[in-house]
Amino acid sequence: MHIILGATGHVGSALAEALLAKGQPVTVITRHASKTEALRKKGAKVAVVDVFDVAAFQRVLAGGKRLFLLNPPAAPSTDTAAEERRSLRSILRAVQGANLEKIVAESAYGAQPGERIGDLGVLHEMEQALAAQPIPTAVIRAAYYMSNWDLSLQTAQEQGVVHTMYPVDFALPMVAPHDLGQFAARLMEGPAKDSGPHHVEGPEAYTSADVAEAFALALNKPVRAVQTPRSQWEHAFKAMGFSDAGAASYAAMTRVTLDKKYEAENPERGRVSLREYIAALVRRNTG
Repeated sequence: MHIILGATGHVGSALAEALLAKGQPVTVITRHASKTEALRKKGAKVAVVDVFDVAAFQRVLAGGKRLFLLNPPAAPSTDTAAEERRSLRSILRAVQGANLEKIVAESAYGAQPGERIGDLGVLHEMEQALAAQPIPTAVIRAAYYMSNWDLSLQTAQEQGVVHTMYPVDFALPMVAPHDLGQFAARLMEGPAKDSGPHHVEGPEAYTSADVAEAFALALNKPVRAVQTPRSQWEHAFKAMGFSDAGAASYAAMTRVTLDKKYEAENPERGRVSLREYIAALVRRNTG
């Protein structure tokens, strides 16, 4: 049995669908059963569990052999780094003593030591903790999710603008959740041994100008990328609903991403291009 933590997100759901399509047994962990109805109809078992309930989480783990671990993102209104460390500690406690034969864990490009640099510091701590425990673990370091641009559809439609924290010509490795799900499925089905980090990105790196161009093509209207100055980053995150602590943390992560550009040697390449991803996003949301 494959157990998927984070199955209601873009990557976890893509993984669940990939495994189910191969006839593999899948249990998805969620706090809200309604969000997994589509996966249930495709054959997944649904376990309604809060990751902070260690005993309940352990009971679910006892029914499986392989775990996909994606630390749930904290609500923006919270102290995001503190909350994600708290959930990670709970997950790691549940994994201790579990009779699992393999863990596949989702991390990110740029994971590194640091207290308040978005999830980069938390994911580094996750990688270190998993490396120190006995269950064989494969780590995926994912490039910037193309799905992070989903919220830009509204401003692209209504204003012809895509807002970005980065210079519009700054090239960033990006990856579609579908490709991450496909790669994670191969690891979940593969040998039970330590491996990675496996760096996964799309066919090429893309700029914010490329994102605007992709929206322009899909919407058949002019769209341009507009950079938010560094001095306004925290204000911009607060306008999105982030707490003061969360906004400061995400602004720091943005600085790290821009100033310490992370490049992987010989990354795994997904097939979905940015244009294909944005075109599919527009089709799903505009009919």
